[in-house]
Amino acid sequence: MKTKKSGPIARFGARYGAVVKEKVRAVEIKQRQKQKCPFCKKLSTKRLAKGLWLCRACKKKFASHSYYI
Repeated sequence: MKTKKSGPIARFGARYGAVVKEKVRAVEIKQRQKQKCPFCKKLSTKRLAKGLWLCRACKKKFASHSYYI
């Protein structure tokens, strides 16, 4: 029976070890969620690039932390 691959870390296969992959999985799941905008306080901010965020409600583009606000 095959084991179930878990989300974004399935691309690593058998490399890098379980602990490292779980840390990467936690960060990647959180960074891809919609975040709360610091200007309009709505859950509509998405990550554009490393450190760049765009709120789709108030149309503001701003710099913040790399992975999550």
